[in-house]
Amino acid sequence: MIRIGIIGSGGIAGMHVRAYKKMPDVEVVAVADVVPGRAESFVKQHELPEARAFDNHLNLVELDLDGVSICTPNVAHHRTGIDALEAGKHVLVEKPLAVTLEQGIEMVQAAKRTGRLLTVGFQPRYDPNMQAVRDIIRSGQLGNIYYVQTGGGRRRGMPGGTFINKELAGAGAMADIGCYSLDLALHALNYPKPLSVSAFTSNHFGTNPIYHSEADKFEVEDFGVALVRLEGNRVLNFKISWAMHMDSLGPTIFLGTDAGLKLTATGIGPWSGVWDGGIGSIHLFRDLLGHHTDTIIPVKSHNVDIFYEKVRDFVVAIQEGKPAPIPGEQILINQAIIDGVLRSSALGREVEVHIPEL
Repeated sequence: MIRIGIIGSGGIAGMHVRAYKKMPDVEVVAVADVVPGRAESFVKQHELPEARAFDNHLNLVELDLDGVSICTPNVAHHRTGIDALEAGKHVLVEKPLAVTLEQGIEMVQAAKRTGRLLTVGFQPRYDPNMQAVRDIIRSGQLGNIYYVQTGGGRRRGMPGGTFINKELAGAGAMADIGCYSLDLALHALNYPKPLSVSAFTSNHFGTNPIYHSEADKFEVEDFGVALVRLEGNRVLNFKISWAMHMDSLGPTIFLGTDAGLKLTATGIGPWSGVWDGGIGSIHLFRDLLGHHTDTIIPVKSHNVDIFYEKVRDFVVAIQEGKPAPIPGEQILINQAIIDGVLRSSALGREVEVHIPEL
């Protein structure tokens, strides 16, 4: 039986516990939350009669646990993650990896030092259509991929609370939904390292009371765009928005010397248009027998519970001694780009990106 603890008992923790409860070989034995009484309420709400409740995560990681799900606000990922790893627990941390690049580096170093798993919660990877796109890109049929455009925009889709507090979240739209867009593109490309970033960010909507009820508390970006130079003589055009006067920021595209691929996201309505869901359409553009062709690649209908699969993969990795399903080393590159975006925007110029050898 795999014994799991959960740190943080907000909305995302409920999704974790529901996934774990579907697994007969897993037992959730502890929950911790810094708000007094909240963990105890969570244990009762989710009918975990054998689980212990704590107000301090250090009490939780002292228990005999195999793994820990970290479901705290972004700012606490770093400390709770390192404490769990150093206590000998495997860790599944929700995205983003951390608030800063330096914190992410320390988390990855802690995983290497302790020999524990550090995996990050990017459930869209488990969508069969996302996997098909990855396979197309990696097959080489696009030739040399030299340009990628990714990201998305919501007509209106700004959260509040901890998401808009810079100290707690670290970043806004970039960390919340931009990280999904980056993972879509970078994972398909086998995560090439970024070299430099030239970016612009703004928060015209979040700080305007016409558009946001917590405008006086809004401290992060609601829009960002960046040109990212990648190793291998590639360039990434990255753009994201929580709110805008537009229906779309365009599709995700991969331009190669032999073919091009265009993807659109699923979903309709003001909160759609970003890569935290599935794929709506896939088009392959190439020349065939002297003709310009546009091949529609059918999108697979499926009933895969991608969140469950993410959590299950973590459990299987623990049981079978496998590597981290979505390793922190990869997502550190994702974090480095977001860090570069924020630095570049603040300085008003291009910045270099350095990721140390770990």
